[in-house]
Amino acid sequence: MKYYNLFFILSVLIAGPIQDASEKYIVEQFPIDTKIVMHTLQLEKKIQSKIQILAKQKFYRDKLYYWNVFNKDSTIAYAFLDNVKGKSMPITFMVILDKNGSIINTSIIKYREAYGGEVSSERWLSQFVNRNNNSSYKIGKNIDGITGATISVNSLSKGIQKIVLLFSHIKDDLK
Repeated sequence: MKYYNLFFILSVLIAGPIQDASEKYIVEQFPIDTKIVMHTLQLEKKIQSKIQILAKQKFYRDKLYYWNVFNKDSTIAYAFLDNVKGKSMPITFMVILDKNGSIINTSIIKYREAYGGEVSSERWLSQFVNRNNNSSYKIGKNIDGITGATISVNSLSKGIQKIVLLFSHIKDDLK
């Protein structure tokens, strides 16, 4: 009989629903003939450090999950799944970028906090559409704040910016 550590078992049980929700969201954003392929991206320390300084936020982990979005045989987009710290729990979010690094869409895949869930609203998330690595993500100036969700708003705005900045450094290395 094999013994598995508790962390491994929990990560398998949790990863399934998160991956399913992520893939469902991606497929809903694109035409019927779209296919997706999931990958794991190990972040290089040098690039990771540079992006963390620019975005003023650390990466939650040293790796990210991403999907190539294909229509026929051509990549039309990339979807990145990441976590940011909320007040006390991680917030799992997705950013879908076109091949040039502009945001097509964003979504909260899993919100675990008791308060601040308003950041999940399509209205709030829609303000990130068409932003890229040259855009400003400043709360109160370019990004609307939400009363009672200050930590989530700040954390997600930096997290989304972090993905966009990262993409400009890694796009040529993606599968």
